[in-house]
Amino acid sequence: MGAMQAYNGGCHCGALNLRFETAVAPASLQRRACQCSFCRSHGALTISDADGALRIDAKVDALVRYRFGLKTADFLICARCGVYVGAVLSEGGEAWGIVNANVLHDRASFTAPIEAISYDNETASLRGERRKSRWTPVEAFNV
Repeated sequence: MGAMQAYNGGCHCGALNLRFETAVAPASLQRRACQCSFCRSHGALTISDADGALRIDAKVDALVRYRFGLKTADFLICARCGVYVGAVLSEGGEAWGIVNANVLHDRASFTAPIEAISYDNETASLRGERRKSRWTPVEAFNV
């Protein structure tokens, strides 16, 4: 792996911004197409790096946190333009997140094959453990 590279992105109107850092080449970073109705409705392609870092900044009153299914993570949506930027799992003062690769300014660099994934058979406990081991550590979440 090389040095950490930063990729910036955010919602359409600019009220939600994020910075995703990874040492994995964008063309090698797995893109996941979750098969739940929420992710399919948003056309989301998520990425994460357990060895990377994620920063999320939101303008006042711009963030909607949406929970569904097992209610184990907050899915982050702009209250102004409706764009889904990613999701965050918080536990014990720590947080892990995924990024919707479609919101990155340099999204065209992320070209790994898209993997359709279903998490329907996971329990809440298994889902949390998977996320903590695979999602990106959130270094800052400013809302």
